[in-house]
Amino acid sequence: MGLDLEYIDGQTPIDEEEKEGLRIETISTKEELDEFEQLNIEEALQWVFGKKFKANQVFTEKFICDLHKRMYGNVWAWAGQFRKTDKNIGIDKHQIPMHLKMLCDDALFWVEYETYLPEELAIRFKHRLVSIHCFPNGNGRHSRLMADIIIEKLFGEEPFSWGAGNLSKANDTRASYLKAVKQADLNEYKALLEFCRS
Repeated sequence: MGLDLEYIDGQTPIDEEEKEGLRIETISTKEELDEFEQLNIEEALQWVFGKKFKANQVFTEKFICDLHKRMYGNVWAWAGQFRKTDKNIGIDKHQIPMHLKMLCDDALFWVEYETYLPEELAIRFKHRLVSIHCFPNGNGRHSRLMADIIIEKLFGEEPFSWGAGNLSKANDTRASYLKAVKQADLNEYKALLEFCRS
């Protein structure tokens, strides 16, 4: 039986080739997939919890890919690898490494020259990262964890609450989040900054 997934607003569909990368053959529903992904993400959170990081470690392609692999590697064979297909969101698949390098370089500059307050730096990084859409799936959760690592591990502040709701399900919290992301697409970060602490 194949994996049949239904996507809600803002989620990136997985194509058939990517579905073949599923490591757990018994998964057949979106709910089961979400459950296994969440268990894997919790392992990644445990890894993050016990670590100290520096900006020149975090703002690298290696760290970004390694974190995605830690979050999804037990579930997806392609975890931590750049997507090989174009999606309904994100840049052209061939431009991912170049855009990610520019983002990391910009972030190191922002830290060194205190261009933004810590919260805004973390949110700007998260927004640009999810806009690049490096991976076949999991980009939203990955970019939010990156923002939490930046704010907590680099600046010593509390991690974001992200609306204190489940952003993987269709609900009012997710709708508010997507609305704030769309405003950030227009270079208006106020709503996303407010949402991340709500």
